[in-house]
Amino acid sequence: MAKSKKNYIDLGKKGRLNKNNKLNSLTGKEWIKFTKSWFIHRPARRNNREILHPAKFPESLVKEFIEFFTRENEWVLDPFLGSGSTLLAAGETNRNAVGVELTKKFFKIANDRLKEKNCKSNILSLQGDSKELSTILKKNKLNEIKFDYVITSPPYWNQLERNNLRQKNRSEKDLATKYSVNKKDIGNIKNYEKFIEEQAKIFDEVFECTKEDGYLTIITNNVYYKSKLFPLAFDTAISLTKRGDKSWVLKDEKIWLQDDKPLIALGVNNAWVSNRHHQYCLIFRKEK
Repeated sequence: MAKSKKNYIDLGKKGRLNKNNKLNSLTGKEWIKFTKSWFIHRPARRNNREILHPAKFPESLVKEFIEFFTRENEWVLDPFLGSGSTLLAAGETNRNAVGVELTKKFFKIANDRLKEKNCKSNILSLQGDSKELSTILKKNKLNEIKFDYVITSPPYWNQLERNNLRQKNRSEKDLATKYSVNKKDIGNIKNYEKFIEEQAKIFDEVFECTKEDGYLTIITNNVYYKSKLFPLAFDTAISLTKRGDKSWVLKDEKIWLQDDKPLIALGVNNAWVSNRHHQYCLIFRKEK
């Protein structure tokens, strides 16, 4: 049976918007395009303040995810705020958002960037440890909020401490090569198994303040360390699905292909070492 035309709004080249769309404000054409399991995203060159953060992800990428998983005026959370990309993207799309950042330096950078934007929605940056997320939200009178969507990029274990070409270049420019020296920063955990567990505890906290059927996207990657690949992305996915009554349901992944990164001579004439030019965007959902 043909569906009634009354249920749709024709938006021309963008496609038709279904009035019964429960998740977002995208047309069917836009929806289908986003569901492709891989994508190429070439962000604009970072400015001087953004480059101060050693692992900043682009707000233009975050914006695409926010527009798919939320509607205007809904609430977005980032428990690893960094330099503020998620809050900026939320502001541009008229979503409300809260970001939590442990490191004072990056918290200040995020706030400075936000001050330059005239966001009409509620955009709040908070300093603190996301292991205590519920306490932080309660302290700031935000504990009644159930977030519609969470998107974040946690530390990639010890990736920033590795002595590689990228970190050498940053060091020569007197730029940060690690998140912090704070013992509470999970990026400073030496043991891989402990890192996975401590990371999962933070997403236990996130689980509690996310609405039923709300989505979570974690942008992460595997890590090559001491001639061995540590499957960080895969272990992250597994660990969050085995948390008892706080278990997330893994729904899928999108792979961000970074085809604009230069190739580096790794292991030539000796052994296989990959030029890893992709990131995993793991998609979870809070389900009964």
